[in-house]
Amino acid sequence: MFPTLQTPRFALRQIVDTDKEKVFEGLSDPQVIQYYGVSYQSLQEVQRQLDWYDSLLMKQTGIWWGICSLTNQQTLIGACGFNDWKKEHKRTEMGYWLLPHYWHSGVMSECIPVIIDYAFTQLQIHRIEAIVETENHRSCRLLEKLHFNFEGTHKECEIKNGQYIDLRYYALLNPRN
Repeated sequence: MFPTLQTPRFALRQIVDTDKEKVFEGLSDPQVIQYYGVSYQSLQEVQRQLDWYDSLLMKQTGIWWGICSLTNQQTLIGACGFNDWKKEHKRTEMGYWLLPHYWHSGVMSECIPVIIDYAFTQLQIHRIEAIVETENHRSCRLLEKLHFNFEGTHKECEIKNGQYIDLRYYALLNPRN
């Protein structure tokens, strides 16, 4: 059974097929994908993302939640979760995205701590990593606000749109172990 989580304003639930249009809206929006690792040009292509969310659960290599307001749990406004879960090392990578209309309203500041707590208490994760493009200042500030430690910058370690980019590495250790 998928673990539904809640904050004072939001429900974090499983991402399902009926979310396809909102996932497409987010992952085709130039503002969202500017610093995101994937983007889609059509609603049909977005099925790959939904399949990826499902495969994380099936293979037990991660879990992603759809973010909805408590008053409208049918309408997805973003997503957050974990992937690249290495059980033997108790380590995972965290990611997130949000529709621009909801930016600057504290959505991620409210939702991310809930999934972090789930990872630490239920999944017995010891280390959560976040990898951010250096130009994504909002994401860097969010991670720092959430007490992630900046561990360094990998210079020109990936190619995006034909250009080398730098990535900032952050990590949060489980204080319980």
